[in-house]
Amino acid sequence: MDFCNLSGKTILVTGASSGIGAATADRIARQGGKLVLTARDTDRLNDVFSKLSGNDHQQIICELTEEAELNQLVNELPKIDGLVHCAGIVGPTPAKFIRQEDIDRLTRINFEVPVLLTARCLLMKKIEDRASLVFLSTIATDYPYFGGALYNSAKAALESYAKTLALELVNRGIRSNSIAPGLVDTPMINQTSSDGQMELVDESLERYMKKYPMGVGEASDVAATIVFLLSNEAKWISGTHIKMGAVLK
Repeated sequence: MDFCNLSGKTILVTGASSGIGAATADRIARQGGKLVLTARDTDRLNDVFSKLSGNDHQQIICELTEEAELNQLVNELPKIDGLVHCAGIVGPTPAKFIRQEDIDRLTRINFEVPVLLTARCLLMKKIEDRASLVFLSTIATDYPYFGGALYNSAKAALESYAKTLALELVNRGIRSNSIAPGLVDTPMINQTSSDGQMELVDESLERYMKKYPMGVGEASDVAATIVFLLSNEAKWISGTHIKMGAVLK
């Protein structure tokens, strides 16, 4: 409990209703952190929230792509010591079929929302000095896949943003880092959601597995790295991009 102890820290996690966001929330709570969770699915977020250890956590249902709801979320926030951006979608589209609506949908949640949410939190003075900001990217920015032009580009932009943010906030001791996981065993692997998340059928999954000599990761693996970056043990780490999961080209 002493290593990566988050006691006394309040942390906002977006996309907290499933996958890496849910695993991150669980790990933060077990390390003593106080959570503010947000997602748009009420039932799933309630389920994650009900299983958290500790007390005094908070949940806020929010559609982050809607400016009014995003602003309301920030207005309701207490002062935070950490911000973890897990919300995002995957929408594979071959380059020749890309339309403006695809660009708007993929870049809105994967790039614009983290940028606008962070900006609003900073403007409203919700982020404490020496806080830690963690942005979830993807290893596909370096190892692209067919149809991933929009998703990969949005995440690459987010990585660059995180590094620039680290520079702008260094005088306040606020750290900004990004994490790029490889293939992680989350609901995204075997189901397609209404917002266009990628379905990996058995044949595709088998092909992907051959590129991962260390195997497919677990959401808890990513959560552990996020918790480290949030903790005081990582106080000298900022402007860094961490790749997770060895990949063969």
